[in-house]
This record gives sequence, structure tokens and C-alpha cells, in this order.
Amino acid sequence: MLSLILFDDSISRRWQPFALTRPGGELRFGALTTRRRAERVFGARCVAHLGPDHLQGFEEGDAPPVLPYADAPADGDRLFLSARAVPAWGSGEVWVSRRGGAGAVIVDGEVAGWFAPEGTPAPRPEFFDSPPTILDRTGAVELEGRMIGPVWELMSGNPDQVSTDVAALFPGADEAPLPQGSHRFGEHPLVLGEGVRIEPCVVFDTTAGPVWLDEGVTVKAFTRMAGPAYVGRNSIVLGGHLEAVTIGEGCRIRGEFAQSICLNYVNKAHDGHIGHAYLGAWVNLGAETTNSDLKNNYGPVRLWTPEGEKDTGELKVGCFLGDHVKTGIGLLLNTGTVVGAGSNLYGALLPPKYVPPFSWGTGEDLTAYRVDKFLDVAGRAMQRRKVTLSEAAAGQLRRAWDVSRGSA
Repeated sequence: MLSLILFDDSISRRWQPFALTRPGGELRFGALTTRRRAERVFGARCVAHLGPDHLQGFEEGDAPPVLPYADAPADGDRLFLSARAVPAWGSGEVWVSRRGGAGAVIVDGEVAGWFAPEGTPAPRPEFFDSPPTILDRTGAVELEGRMIGPVWELMSGNPDQVSTDVAALFPGADEAPLPQGSHRFGEHPLVLGEGVRIEPCVVFDTTAGPVWLDEGVTVKAFTRMAGPAYVGRNSIVLGGHLEAVTIGEGCRIRGEFAQSICLNYVNKAHDGHIGHAYLGAWVNLGAETTNSDLKNNYGPVRLWTPEGEKDTGELKVGCFLGDHVKTGIGLLLNTGTVVGAGSNLYGALLPPKYVPPFSWGTGEDLTAYRVDKFLDVAGRAMQRRKVTLSEAAAGQLRRAWDVSRGSA
């Protein structure tokens, strides 16, 4: 039986502010995480993520454990795949028909992984750092798809991927019935999972792409949702204008939310504009928290990265908020702001365009958020959603704090 192993390479390890607290395979791109898409494409269960030491102990839903690169699984047939790889739907069948012995897997012309049949060793740790440097492509299997590059491509490429995912998962989907008083227009499908509840006075615009509401989703009155859009299980849309979005599981979203992605258990229960943004898990936005996503001179946006500011080439880039970030009421975020995981920001002053992880304060006046206080608040916030912060997960967050604050 084939085992799937995802790994973070030198590029996905720089997907900050998210890489500090989660493996790249547990980030959403389109309607699915890259891990769940790979599992479906190749018909195999992901048994492990390979990543840096500070991610060991990561726990979230059905996610597999994070292992060190040197501990890559050695038994059975194994497909090692970069967390950046987005293989095209149907490419799993192509791979099965062409695979032979050990060899590279190529996605969109780039070495994206390695197949190790039973009895052959896993790649050496240096392979996982930079797979494209492998020059010997003898026996390689080439697949269609794409490789995600810098972190902002998770945002900019998301709408098209939602459309691709829905078309693959629901071919020929019939028009879903709507309750009286709600309306739909547009030619793309509206897909409703089991237990979806839609109140009157809701409008779905599928002109530009499909809308998929997963199991248990509730959409409250006075919501306008335009595709391509995906809303994850048991999330609640409380009203407002949503356009080209991906929303994770257990979220509460209200207001203007456009061209943006959020992971699980994000709380944006009040008005405010969030656009061209990516929000990590357990982010809680105070009322009227708003980000700018366009410069006054209409020039390309520069974004902080671990290697310094980079020109994204994008005219619209909002904010990137790491896991467990919290904002106070009325907080304003500048175009292209990156806020590190675990930060708590408040007040009337704009924070800097880069906020280090586990920061606390207002404007430029930021101090370190004590790790014991952070973990206490995180545990209480999670318990409100009936999720327990386990000892292993708390230990992983503590290691992330140590790494970010230079204590490790």
C-alpha cells in the first residue's frame, strides 16, 4: 500500500508567518489543504510531514505528525511530495500508469518529489531542502499541475484553484435548491453539503465561479457571496459581502471579506474590510478591524519575507496573519502587512508592516508576549469552541516561541 509523505523544502519553510507554527501541507490553497488534495489525487493516506524541529508536536484534526527530515519513513512504497506541489486532478492515474522504480516526480517541469518503492531508501535530507537541484531525471514521471512559489501565491492563485477543485470534485453538479427568499444567479454551480442552512435574503453570485458550502454551513440573512468561493464545515457566515474566498472549518465571518483565505476557527464576527489576505487558524479580529490592500500610487506591493522585503508584482496585497493572532476593535493594517503568530495588537495606531511573532502592543510600541500568558489565552479561546490545547500542541507552540524569540 502506498504511503504519502509531504515535506517542507527551502521555499515553503519561508512561508512566514505560517511556517513558524504549521507544516506547509496544512495550509489551504483552493478548497483543500495541499495535503488533502494530494491524498485524493494519489489515493493514498499521508502518514507524515517532514519539517523543522520546532514543528514537532503539531496537532490539528486528522493531520499526520511532523517528523525530522532524517527520520523519513523507510518501509513500504512511499511517495515523497513537496508541500508546494499542486498536482492536477487526474494526475494520480497518470503517475500509476508510468511509475517504475525509484525516481523523481516532476510537477509543472520542476522536481517536486521522489518515489521510493519498498526496499529502497528514502531520499537523503538534503534532497528535501532543494529537490529541483536533482539533475538526474532518469525514470522521472512528469505530471501536470503547478508549484506554489512565494507565500503570496497562496493568496493570488486561490480563486482559480477553488474553481478547479469544485469542477473536479463535482462534475456536472446540478443546481442546488434554495429556500424561499434567497436567490442565485450565474452559470457556475452552487454546491450544498449535507445540513447546510441558508436564511432568506441571501444572494449567491456564481457569474465568475462556483460556490461550495460544505457540511453544516450556516449562511445568515443579508449575505451576498460571489464565487469562486468555498466555506468549510460548520462555519457560519453572519452577513456582509464575500467574494472569491476560502473559509476553513468552524469559522465565524461577517462584513467585507474579499479575495481572502482563512484557516480553521477564524473569528471575524463583526464588520470591517479584509481583502487579499491570508489568515491563520484561531485568528480573532476585533470589530471593524480593516486592512488596506491597494497602495495610493497603484504600484506593486512589497512584502516582508525572512530574506527582506520582496516585490510581489501584485497590485493588491492585504495582510498575512499567523496562527492565534488577535486584534482589538478598530485596528487598521497597512497594505502588505505581515503579523507573526501569537501576536496581540490593539489601539488606534498602525502597527509596522512587519510584526514579529508573539508581539503585544499598539503601533510601534511592541513587547514580547509572555509565552505562559499566550498559552493560557490560546487554551481558553480554543476551549470556547470545545477544542482542547493538548500538551503536545502547547509544547510545539512553546518551541515556536523559543525559536522566534531567540531562546532555542
